[in-house]
Amino acid sequence: MSVPDLPLTDTTEARFEPLSLARLDAVLDIEQQAYPHPWTRGNFTDALASGYQVQLLMGGDQILGYFVAMLGVDEAHLLNLTVAPAFQRQGWALVLLDALALWARGQGAQWLWLEVRVGNQRARQIYEANGFQRVGERKRYYPAAGGEREDAVVMSRAL
Repeated sequence: MSVPDLPLTDTTEARFEPLSLARLDAVLDIEQQAYPHPWTRGNFTDALASGYQVQLLMGGDQILGYFVAMLGVDEAHLLNLTVAPAFQRQGWALVLLDALALWARGQGAQWLWLEVRVGNQRARQIYEANGFQRVGERKRYYPAAGGEREDAVVMSRAL
């Protein structure tokens, strides 16, 4: 059961913290609200077990959003970036992307990579505003309605 989102005040502290199992149910609630094909508990626990970077953006005690990223050789790959629906269109995605870039640079990465659904224009615009460029496409990458598949746009950004 999810707790209703409360409005943030001007004095609410925004901070990052690593995903803990204690907050996993709240993250899964956000996934269910945000996507028709959300990540599963197993996706998140596998990411944690693999040592991926999983950071929550908190506003007080509320999860504003989160990202999951994997480090590679000279690069980091963004696997999931989500802003809770109640807090979308407030600039939090750019805060998450800036934090991702800072973490990746600190790990020695020179590039950020990601895939985004072809049909997710809003996310693509956010990534482009953050310096990502389209570099390719993956056919039938994402699950879609009715058992269909949707293409992904591959994007990258130099750090």
